[in-house]
Amino acid sequence: MKQRGMTLLEVLVALVVFALAGLAILKTTAQQASTLGRLEEKTFAVWIAENQLTALRLEKQWPSPSWTDGSVMFADSTWYWRYRGVDMGSDSVRAVEVEVRHGSHDGTPAAILRSDIPQAGEEDGDGN
Repeated sequence: MKQRGMTLLEVLVALVVFALAGLAILKTTAQQASTLGRLEEKTFAVWIAENQLTALRLEKQWPSPSWTDGSVMFADSTWYWRYRGVDMGSDSVRAVEVEVRHGSHDGTPAAILRSDIPQAGEEDGDGN
């Protein structure tokens, strides 16, 4: 007698295979969503840090070695930034460090940028 159709065991094995494949796809999707969220947070934090560096350059004030901090609303969230001047052993240039955190003052910064800022009147002739 020829058998037509599938046995219960074959159906159960097929269900297990499909369930495992579904779990693998679900895990991958969750990891991608998490990675995308971290990438978005990092991108926003870098933009905020760059904005603070630009504001410092436009103010043309020598950055203090003590931390100066503040907050900004960006992308419907509160971001906390702080910066300080770092002595480089030069009378005309000082480094500035900017840290940006998302959601609280504490914790690991989402972004840290460091750049050089010339003392007022020390810029080169092309406006940089």
